[in-house]
Amino acid sequence: MIKLSVNINKFATIRNSRGGNNPDVVKAAINAQQFGADGITVHPRPDERHITYNDVREIKKIVTTEFNIEGNPREEKFIQLVLETKPHQVTLVPDAEGQLTSDHGWNTIEHKNYLTETIQIFKNAGIRVSIFIDPIIELIEAAPLTGTDRIELYTEAYAKQFNTNKKKAIEPYIKAAEKANSLGLGINAGHDLNLENLQYFSKNIPCLDEASIGHALICDALYLGFENTIQLYKRQLQ
Repeated sequence: MIKLSVNINKFATIRNSRGGNNPDVVKAAINAQQFGADGITVHPRPDERHITYNDVREIKKIVTTEFNIEGNPREEKFIQLVLETKPHQVTLVPDAEGQLTSDHGWNTIEHKNYLTETIQIFKNAGIRVSIFIDPIIELIEAAPLTGTDRIELYTEAYAKQFNTNKKKAIEPYIKAAEKANSLGLGINAGHDLNLENLQYFSKNIPCLDEASIGHALICDALYLGFENTIQLYKRQLQ
């Protein structure tokens, strides 16, 4: 069973655009779980333009499924937040400061020493670690040397090519997943996955553990309703 982790950052984006606490991101997390989400994902950034650090602390109190915190570990504040809240999983993403959205994975060869040291900090605290990565075989091969438990395949390239040539779009991800499986790595996936391309991806990627989806899911929820949308996404993963 592939898990669906719902990224609720966009609820915070809407709230922050107006001030106050509407929509309430804690309530959004509670509802997502009630509606069938297998996990909650948040991605706090240093400028707190959507999910704030305090949001993470409050959400942690109500999570009954799985809690996944994404972010750039080069921010000491981020590391301290993760160690304080102790999520089930931390996903390390190499975002630049002020970056609009994640657009690349780690170079596990170039940053091996840094990743190894950082991952050990979280594993010593009993937190499962996943690293954001492009579907490049050499980088997948180097991933286990960092000590990570899982990789999260960065799927923007797949999503962009899906409508023109889905077979070609999925090919590097299948090879990357096969290599990860042979190395004993768990596999997550995320970025631009939606109701149109998710089922094909999930059916073709061997041993996919989890899909983390935010932007597309929240956009669909505006038209289809939050509960209905979560159930529609879960069906794509069955």
